[in-house]
Amino acid sequence: MASPRILLCGDVFGRINQLFKRVSTVSKSTGPFDALFCVGQFFPEEEENLNELMDYIEGKSQIPIPTYFIGDYGVGAAKLLSIASTHLENRGFKIDGLKICNNLYCLKGSGLSIAYLSGKHPSETQKFGAYSQDDIDALRAWAEEPRIVDLFLTNEWPSNVSKRADVSDAPAEVTDPAGSDPTISELVAEIKPRYHIAGTKGVYYAREPYSNTESSHVTRFLGLAPVGNKDKQKFIHAISPTPASTMSSTEICMKPANTTLSPYAVEAGTTQAKRPNSIDSDTQFWRYDVSQKRQRQGNGKTEKLCFKFLSSGSCLQGEKCNFQHDMDGREQFMRGVCFDFLTKGKCERGPDCSFKHNLVDLTENISHGKQRSEKTGRSKECWFCLSSPNVESHLILCIGENFYCALAKGPLIEDHALIIPIEHSGNVFEVESEVELELERFKKALKMYFKNQGKEVVFFEWVSKHNSHTNIQAIPIPLPKASVVRGFFCLAAKKLGFEFLEINSTKNYSEGRKSLKTQFNKDVSIFYVELPDGTILSHSVEDNEKFLVQFGREVLAGLLNVPDKADWKSCKLSKEEEMKMTEAFKKRFEIFDPTR
Repeated sequence: MASPRILLCGDVFGRINQLFKRVSTVSKSTGPFDALFCVGQFFPEEEENLNELMDYIEGKSQIPIPTYFIGDYGVGAAKLLSIASTHLENRGFKIDGLKICNNLYCLKGSGLSIAYLSGKHPSETQKFGAYSQDDIDALRAWAEEPRIVDLFLTNEWPSNVSKRADVSDAPAEVTDPAGSDPTISELVAEIKPRYHIAGTKGVYYAREPYSNTESSHVTRFLGLAPVGNKDKQKFIHAISPTPASTMSSTEICMKPANTTLSPYAVEAGTTQAKRPNSIDSDTQFWRYDVSQKRQRQGNGKTEKLCFKFLSSGSCLQGEKCNFQHDMDGREQFMRGVCFDFLTKGKCERGPDCSFKHNLVDLTENISHGKQRSEKTGRSKECWFCLSSPNVESHLILCIGENFYCALAKGPLIEDHALIIPIEHSGNVFEVESEVELELERFKKALKMYFKNQGKEVVFFEWVSKHNSHTNIQAIPIPLPKASVVRGFFCLAAKKLGFEFLEINSTKNYSEGRKSLKTQFNKDVSIFYVELPDGTILSHSVEDNEKFLVQFGREVLAGLLNVPDKADWKSCKLSKEEEMKMTEAFKKRFEIFDPTR
């Protein structure tokens, strides 16, 4: 697949005709391009300049290329964005941009694909078009995940970006603190994008690439001038970055000869840890260094809820997090209550929001006993409860009395399967013996299925103390690699600073399972993996411990030489592809199906 070809632009200030005239010229000479991203102020400074933009919004003129902007301020911005938000296609929570008209989108808040922060630093004079603390929190929570960001878009520049760089030929405005924002500096140091694009300062500046602390790739900063600026400085720039998800670790680690130290190091003169120019093949899976994470300044906790904890049930900061890890808030969020409503008491989207704006009764399903609460309490919102309207039923392979088997969404490799309790259950350690026998029948059927294909299978499970719906992952492994699975997991554990407890159940699986149950504690999360030879490796995770929820998948992604698939979100398939994949598996699995 060819790398996307992208145009970047500085402040537009409503000069739409001049912008697209330049885009047309560049496209004819070096195009075509897939998209245009604009940083800095997009809307005009004076009302008489709004007519150009209105011609495109009203359909009198056509925008030639998909165009995305984050500068949601200026004359007409509030009115036009408010009108756009009422359109049917823009209702609900949007992470792919607010559509203004054909080929024109406003990226609001903070983005979760190409990372972006819309608006400017909040101030007394900057009310509309200012980013919020929630936007910052969402980006910071997202930065905790093990991924490499290709593009980070901001309106304002980071502070000190010219530090440790050769600025002898740069305009004086580059070192001027005006138009810079220290919050952007903090964010870019945490996100570590491959490219950081900003506007607002009014000048063009392409900084030398700089290395990142605790990461092996470099970052390139590009500041763009406004469209039609008097000094005729560059306001449009073309790039064609190869997505990090498709690059080898060697390519990602390459550093140009002019690479400098990071301008955002905590202390001047602090030397960063040296990183190798390449990663050894036996540790390739550990592409993302998680040995150190961001620590917020100060020890006092705010009353605000932690976005990461509410959305995923865990936070790598543990007790160091400055935000609240509130289980009731997590439960409200899981039951469909709006995040803004929970944290602010109100939601700006109002009736257009697709989430609940009232607290639900958490005791609703408890009156009939704990068992009923665990089984049915989250069926409407949970992806895995078979009775939930959100369940991906087209991925289901077979259904038993207490468990069902389904293909994984965003599979690591072909035939990546899951064994899932039919009703909501946080673990399978407390089930009755006959229920566990059914679980073993499912596992045995998958072992036979993969053995028939000349493969072994690795099972692993993340049991969260927060009562998330558990699922046992089953991933096929080529026979030649089966003997090194243990080594890979143990090496990964060592890098995170812990050692597995090993349970030898090669001769008696039931005894191994009983031993694993003795480690189970409702107040502690646990990860375990069952190796092809029957050995079980387990680890109990403390609250303040840095542990990745996707740990098992990341390790096996390295073992199978598919590190770009460590994050399931990057492996999503269309529903049609998923349906074909499911039907093909069913046909091959039919003779092994334990429910027949």
